Amino acid sequence: MATLILVRHGRSTANTAGLLAGWTPGVALDESGAAQAAALPGRLAAVPLAAAVTSPLQRCRETLQPLLDARPELPLHTDERIGECHYGDWSGRKLAELADEPLMTVVQQHPSAAVFPGGESMRAMQARAVDAVRDWNERIGEEHGEDAAYLMCSHGDIIKSLVADALGMHLDLFQRISVEPCSVTAIRYTRLRPFVVRLGDTGDLAALAPAQRETANGGEAVVGGGAGAA
Repeated sequence: MATLILVRHGRSTANTAGLLAGWTPGVALDESGAAQAAALPGRLAAVPLAAAVTSPLQRCRETLQPLLDARPELPLHTDERIGECHYGDWSGRKLAELADEPLMTVVQQHPSAAVFPGGESMRAMQARAVDAVRDWNERIGEEHGEDAAYLMCSHGDIIKSLVADALGMHLDLFQRISVEPCSVTAIRYTRLRPFVVRLGDTGDLAALAPAQRETANGGEAVVGGGAGAA
């Protein structure tokens, strides 16, 4: 089967403003995110890609544009199933405000039971994303062979849920996974099991410095994925 290269979109204006963007329209990359996207073709230069699949949201399409400019022959597909979680009434709100919502405790500690008001459940989010990957694995394998690699540009919670599935982890543990903006995660799928061969790779070891770690604040995960290192 195929190797999946998962790229989280670059840092966005919502990330830097501390907002939970969700499907809010018009959320673009900020200056740092644009620089991250510009570096992506070089980071992936040695990887032959059969196709690219993107979330329909602007920040993902902007992240992929430099790669598409560098590889004009690369087929691009859009799949709503790897779009951001539908956070419903939480969309566009400040994460600092949402921290006081009773539902946030469920999102952090029992996400498989979390249903966003006016939105979707985290279980449904994971299910649609996993279905998308299974479908694309089969398609890429049939069209390009079992050794082919393809790329998906998606969002923090989507990628974390896909990694949890690949590791055989319950969704209730997925908040233990962290993927920064424009990080690369790679999963090699085989007939018997997936192998997670890269996780949240940015190539920037400075992000490991204690002062830069967002998850150090009380051990809470950043819903939506966070803005990465400053």
